[in-house]
Amino acid sequence: MSNIRFALLRHGVTDWNAEKRIQGRTDISLSAATVAQYRRLCLPDDWRDVPWLYSPLSRTRETAGALGISPITSVPALVEMDWGTWEGKTLPDLRAEFGSAIQENEDRGWDLRPDGGESPREVLGRVTAFLERCDIAEFGGVTHKGVIRAVYAAARGWDMMGKIPDKLDWECLHIFNWSHDDGLAIERLNVPLVVAGEDG
Repeated sequence: MSNIRFALLRHGVTDWNAEKRIQGRTDISLSAATVAQYRRLCLPDDWRDVPWLYSPLSRTRETAGALGISPITSVPALVEMDWGTWEGKTLPDLRAEFGSAIQENEDRGWDLRPDGGESPREVLGRVTAFLERCDIAEFGGVTHKGVIRAVYAAARGWDMMGKIPDKLDWECLHIFNWSHDDGLAIERLNVPLVVAGEDG
């Protein structure tokens, strides 16, 4: 498929998110409060009838289920960035353990690499490899912050250094286009979910 339009939605909040712990590939479920919140919401009209994909981690499947998205297909390329030995820790934990080395790693932008993990550049590589072989012209994906940031950065031309150019609402859809010739482009950011039973 040479041209693809797709929407990405981050999973809902887990207890680790609330505690500001790095989750990465650790399989943490949504909090009960988040499940209740998302059961009151649904997709905007124009995204309800497209195929939906999700990361293999349970928090994305649970988000899709709470929103009433069905059927859905697991796609490994949409899994969260691997944060290696940093998973389960908070940023203050890491700064206390590694000192200035953490800032030096963050200053690598696309090539930040947690110990034993992967870089945002590698995340983007697996997502674009999936898009190259994808045969769906339009789809939605329930995924993770690290994946959406990598796609956004490539589409925006951001080097992942310093402040992000646009504020991303993690409870909204972010819509992108991809083509074999032109790569990634932003169509629209921060498209809100709607209250179930209301027109989207």
